[in-house]
Amino acid sequence: MQTLIIGGGLSGLALAEQLEAQGHDYMLVEARERFGGRIKTETLGTGYFDMGPAWFWPGQPRIAALIDRLKLEKFDQFSDGILSFEDEQQNVQRGRGFASMEGSWRLKGGLAHLTQTLADRLPDAHKRLNAAVTSLSRTSGEITATFADGTTLTAGTVVLALPPRVAAEITFEPALPAGTIRAMQGIATWMAGQAKAIAVYDRPFWRETGLSGDAMSRFGPMAEVHDASPAEGGPYALFGFIGVPPQNRRDEQALRHQVLAQFARLFGEEAANPNKLFIKDWAFDPYTSTDADKKPLYAHPSYGLPGAMIDLWDGQLRFAGTEVAPQFGGYIEGALEAADNVARTIGNTTKDRAHAS
Repeated sequence: MQTLIIGGGLSGLALAEQLEAQGHDYMLVEARERFGGRIKTETLGTGYFDMGPAWFWPGQPRIAALIDRLKLEKFDQFSDGILSFEDEQQNVQRGRGFASMEGSWRLKGGLAHLTQTLADRLPDAHKRLNAAVTSLSRTSGEITATFADGTTLTAGTVVLALPPRVAAEITFEPALPAGTIRAMQGIATWMAGQAKAIAVYDRPFWRETGLSGDAMSRFGPMAEVHDASPAEGGPYALFGFIGVPPQNRRDEQALRHQVLAQFARLFGEEAANPNKLFIKDWAFDPYTSTDADKKPLYAHPSYGLPGAMIDLWDGQLRFAGTEVAPQFGGYIEGALEAADNVARTIGNTTKDRAHAS
């Protein structure tokens, strides 16, 4: 029987591509109207701006190999120039701190270029958008998935390639053990509590005055700012991670005003008038975040697959997604690591069943 992959982010897409290459029957479903999950790239003119993950690093072999195989191009994060620091009284100092993302890489076209390339490699018959799964029911060794529109699909194996906290909101029949649900709910969703602002300009005026675009602030609303310009040419951009807690940023109009005022304090009045200001608040994205994720993370969580989430429904229910990656959890490399781990086990299970028959 086929494998149902729930979640069309990077992990689900990478797993589907591997199953396609293996000749394994599968269906990839995604609740959103687009593939990519937390990878989301906005465009303006020829510019591309990542509203979710943006960086990857040396020492992450899977993402490097995948980019090479798909003939995509990476480039260095811009970090040349003087750094800026804003204290609690809105006083801006220059040359204090360090370029925290120096040495990282970004992808030409944005990371959505990667996820869309993967999605385009999958046959239409094996992928489906706008397909939110509301319940999973196991009877007689088969699992039936029910979607929000009332349709159903039957599979032999289901892979939950989405944040465990979001997966815990699915109705399971028979119910999963209480310890399993607690484990799923206890895994913080990486990036879920974050909001990101990107201001797009015709010119990189901050570079022209010797500034790198890197800034740290103790006043806010953005706690950390970086240059988000494309590899070459314009339009150019600055982006910031918004440090205000989710419950205090529900008024997007007020937030926009505060963000532009801060860009102006950090980089001059020209920064207050971008061609476009993109804001993406992941804390209020129902396919990424739960109420538990609205609490801020102050350190990188310890990720991996807890024992309580292994061998569920006699091995027919499995997990992918960056949060269950033991080595690179929380990074895009972790999404690929988790996909590799599941693809390997599904391949082994298929061989075992073939030998048994």
